[in-house]
Amino acid sequence: MTVEKTPMRIERPAAHMIRTVLPGRPPFTVADLLRFPDDGNRYELFEGSLLVSPPPTPVHQLVVMRLVRLLEDAGGPDLAPVPRINLRVGKADFLVPDVAVLPSGLAAGTEAAFAPQDVVLAVEVVSPHTRRRDRVMKPSAYADARIPFYWRVEPAEGPAVYVHELDGEGYRLVRRCEAGRVATVTAPFRMSFDPAELARPRA
Repeated sequence: MTVEKTPMRIERPAAHMIRTVLPGRPPFTVADLLRFPDDGNRYELFEGSLLVSPPPTPVHQLVVMRLVRLLEDAGGPDLAPVPRINLRVGKADFLVPDVAVLPSGLAAGTEAAFAPQDVVLAVEVVSPHTRRRDRVMKPSAYADARIPFYWRVEPAEGPAVYVHELDGEGYRLVRRCEAGRVATVTAPFRMSFDPAELARPRA
């Protein structure tokens, strides 16, 4: 099952977003985005429309950091989780997942952008300003690009981790991993974890 895509406009910056004069002019291309400054904002293209996200909150970064550690321990020597890679999903789609799991050899390289076939798992951590993006738009693009696995982390739910596998033309929800319970996931590799660990303050 595919998710219908809807046309997007350039989103207005949030009040706390860093404002930067961008090179080029709309409509932007993937080549344009690779020339954008590293100013802390996240710049993406979806169906040719520019999406801009402000720098992530500390809680968001904490969840990403701890998830990377868990995935690194579980993935073994052949796979490596990497935060915020540049991903060329298509001619008009250029996305930056919060975490992507890649073959270790690619993760150690110097590529500016990766192809969908390089990615085993894409992960998004939902923020207040990215709800629709992370729940609808980006998984639709990842499924169209045939990325085998997609996880969505919902910090407001404890947090909870929604585990999806590619099934036909879209993703199928395999399970919802709840905070306070140890969940075991078997693909793309086996790992057991309590989602509460992703955001729990250290004692």
